[in-house]
Parts: sequence; structure tokens; C-alpha cells
Amino acid sequence: MVTNGMDNKTVIAFGADHGGAALKHRLAGALAEAGHEIQDFGTDGPTSVDYPDFAYAVCEAVALGRADFGVLVCGTGIGMSIAANRHPAIRCGLAHDVTTARLSRAHNNANVLALGARIVGEEVARDILHSFIATPYEGGRHDRRLAKLTPNLEPQP
Repeated sequence: MVTNGMDNKTVIAFGADHGGAALKHRLAGALAEAGHEIQDFGTDGPTSVDYPDFAYAVCEAVALGRADFGVLVCGTGIGMSIAANRHPAIRCGLAHDVTTARLSRAHNNANVLALGARIVGEEVARDILHSFIATPYEGGRHDRRLAKLTPNLEPQP
């Protein structure tokens, strides 16, 4: 796990398109205040941009071990999650509530979270993000399934 040296707080890479920039700033700010290291890959305002560019930058940071988790925010979270899941090292969970965030980590070992700024409010988004970061992967019966999603592994029985 990448840490920032401050009580083993996580390093979190953030990215958003124009539809998610405002929520991204608020969520990143809250985590920074809690002592987490934030990597902000943009965008920073309402000018229209292409979400895959920001998803790619965050996913590269996670895949290369420069960040523990990624958080992607767009209007619905759908575009970002699709873009992120095209990266072979990424398991991106689109969450609209705490339960889906928790299960994406516990069962799928998701390393990127996608949120929809037009779908969830700020307080719900904070709760989702907290649950995502705090939930460990359960392993066990889920390992076999995840191995089938991981490139360059031998087929599992």
C-alpha cells in the first residue's frame, strides 16, 4: 500500500470531468483535511472536457502503485466507470450508496470508485467514499472470480 507517511493514511488519486469537478473538489478537500494525500488529475471547472482522459490518468496512477485508490466523478459515474474498467489493472465500482461501495471493495477488491455528481448528493458521496476506503477485501471465495478478471493468469478450474 502506498502511504503518505502520516499515520499510514492512504494516497488517493482524483479525476473528474466538467460534470463532476465541483464534487471532486469537495471530496478531495475533506480527505485532505483528514490527512490523506490527494493527487488531483483534474479537471478543475465547468468547461466541457472528455472524461476518458481523466479516467486514464487516475487509473495509471493506481496501476503503477502511485496511489492506493482512485476516485472518478462525472455527471452519472457511468462514463468514468466504463473508461476505467477498460484498463486491465483496474476494477472500478460505480456506487450510488454505501452498500454498493462496501461490497465493491469486500467482494470485488475494487481499486477505483466512480461517482455520479448529478445522482448522489455531497453527504451521500462522502459516506460512499468513506465506506469504500475503509472496507477491506474479504478474499477467500472471491479470489477465484477475481483471478478470472486478471490478465496473464492461468485459467482457474
